[in-house]
Formats: sequence, C-alpha cells, structure tokens
Amino acid sequence: MYQEDKDDTQRVGLWITFGIVALVVISTVSAMVVRQLQSIEAPAPAAAAVAPAAVVVVEEIVLIETPLAGDLAATLYFGTGESALPADAAPLISAVAQALAAAPARKVVLSGFHDETGDAAKNAELAKQRALSVRAALVAAGVDKARIALRKPEVTTGTGSDQEARRVELRLVD
Repeated sequence: MYQEDKDDTQRVGLWITFGIVALVVISTVSAMVVRQLQSIEAPAPAAAAVAPAAVVVVEEIVLIETPLAGDLAATLYFGTGESALPADAAPLISAVAQALAAAPARKVVLSGFHDETGDAAKNAELAKQRALSVRAALVAAGVDKARIALRKPEVTTGTGSDQEARRVELRLVD
C-alpha cells in the first residue's frame, strides 16, 4: 500500500507541474497575440509613407470666437434644417469674391446662426455646416482658404422672423 500512495503522490505532482507549464505557455502565447493585435491597430508612420494613395488629408476647421466686426458684405438665408446653399446665393458669393479680389489685405468671416428651438448641439452643427457650405462656394469662386475664417455658431432669436435665425453672415475684415 505504501507504493500506491507514493504513485498517487507522484501523479498529483506531475499534474500540478503539467498545469503550471500549461499556464505559462498559454500566458506567453496570449501576450504575443495581444502585442500583434496592438501593432495591427496602430500602424507605424512608415507604412503610411509606402502607400500615399491610402493617406487622407483632413483639413482642420478652426472656429474663432471674435466679436462680430467688419463690413457686412452679404447675408444668406437657409431653409429649415438645410445646409445646402440657397438658390439666390451665387450672385452674393460672386460679389464677396470680387470684393476680396479688389482688397487683397482683407479677409472674410463667416458667422452661422441658429435659433433656440430643438437640440442645441444639432442646431450648432447645422449652423456650422451652413457656414462650411458658404466657405466651399467661396473657395470654388477662387477665394483662398486662408482668407476665410469661421466664427463659432451663435444662437439668435432674429428680428422677429425665424428666417433670421437660419442665416450665415459674410463680413469683410481687415
């Protein structure tokens, strides 16, 4: 019987040793897999240089907080919930582009407005998108992007008309 107890003790010892070795192997393999996944999620900058077609340039839009100033050159009124340029925008955009061409030292500041009804964040984003539509039209008309600034969207009650709250003002500044 003594021999049987000794065999049982050896078997238990072997199983414990086997379990510890298995845990070490599994931990090592898991750590290697995690490192490999992390390197896939965050590719090295050199990889982007190899495939320039895959690189997308995202232009940063900086919204300024300066007070309204300058000469009001135009005001564009948008439809409810719309950011597409209104039908009557082309002559106003052209006039502002011509004014900037005639005064190379001046810039234009675009101010988007929205009313207080509904979700404030959505309204602010809509006012920003309206200003970006005007900006895109000015750039298409030949105005350098560096000469166009955007103000942070502003809440307004207008002057009695809901349309006043759905506007973008274009102001020429020095």
